[in-house]
Amino acid sequence: MKTYDIRIEAFNPLFSPEDLKDEFPISTKAGETVQKSREEIQRILKKEDKRLLAIVGPCSIHDEAAALDYAARLNRLREEVSETLMVVMRVYFEKPRTTVGWKGLINDPHLNGTHDMMAGIRKARKLLLDINEMGLPIGTEMLDPFTPQYIAGLVSWAAIGARTTESQVHREMASGLSMPVGFKNCTDGGLTNAVNAMIAAGSSQSFLGIDPSGKASIVMTTGNPYAHVVLRGGMRPNYDSVSIRQAVDQLNAKGLCDAIVVDCSHANSLKKFENQAIVWQDVINQKMDGNDSVVGLMLESNIHEGNQKIAGDLEDLAYGVSITDACISWETTENLLKTAHEQLLQNGLVQKGAQLQKGNGRYSVSAMA
Repeated sequence: MKTYDIRIEAFNPLFSPEDLKDEFPISTKAGETVQKSREEIQRILKKEDKRLLAIVGPCSIHDEAAALDYAARLNRLREEVSETLMVVMRVYFEKPRTTVGWKGLINDPHLNGTHDMMAGIRKARKLLLDINEMGLPIGTEMLDPFTPQYIAGLVSWAAIGARTTESQVHREMASGLSMPVGFKNCTDGGLTNAVNAMIAAGSSQSFLGIDPSGKASIVMTTGNPYAHVVLRGGMRPNYDSVSIRQAVDQLNAKGLCDAIVVDCSHANSLKKFENQAIVWQDVINQKMDGNDSVVGLMLESNIHEGNQKIAGDLEDLAYGVSITDACISWETTENLLKTAHEQLLQNGLVQKGAQLQKGNGRYSVSAMA
């Protein structure tokens, strides 16, 4: 009598992380981008580099051509504002769902429910390589615990979402990631789960995962010293100075890193993309008033504003428009970053961090890279 896999339709073998890395090897330029930007973000979190971290980009990636177009624009802007802002492109391939829906480029790259994940992982790694080779660092959300082995070596900053911050699996995964990891507060706005996640991620962990050859393994980690909190709002926004002060007090009480990144979207914008500009400017004002606890900001931005639904012929999808959460336009994004740059320069509170010492050209990759 069969008592297992009763509801499994099929097992489709997946190529190993090693095979994918052989197919799309990391270039010298891409490796330098990852190494340098990770070090810069770490310095920002330690408040040694006084620039603001700006994680900017589409809610999700569904069109590689549009993503590269956006990346080229952002990279030019990154160079222009680099004295006050350390710009990282938001490149999200995995989307958590409350019930059902499109789960992202890796899960369903053809946007038609065929779930060709091998094509999705290939597309994701190739796009990450192309963007890093521009010199533009990348931030993404880590959702599936197998995904990091395929792409994490090309990521400079990672997020754990509001719905998964409480997950033991994701806390363990974060403890082995090679880049700084931001934990978002829960959807109700509470910070306790994110604080507990930081403690867990900062500790050594042992859990089940895969190794570079794709073999099921016991993964043992050393802990991630660069876990931090991302405020994304909850029952009400939490980007205001009082909420940030309360968050700092809660982090200090546990002896944790009190460097805070503010997400200008989601509940902080009341789920209205136009409000991101209000949140952004409020936090910039706090920074100019001397609040050094805020070290970064996140924006959901695309070439064109708003969003659209996947319906009918995919050829009818508008270019550069999100198919998940609504985003601000490129023009608005450019204006926000340039204005902040000018304000921070005039204020004199933010100066470019000291130049990083060049290493030997190599970078370490942990068990989860």
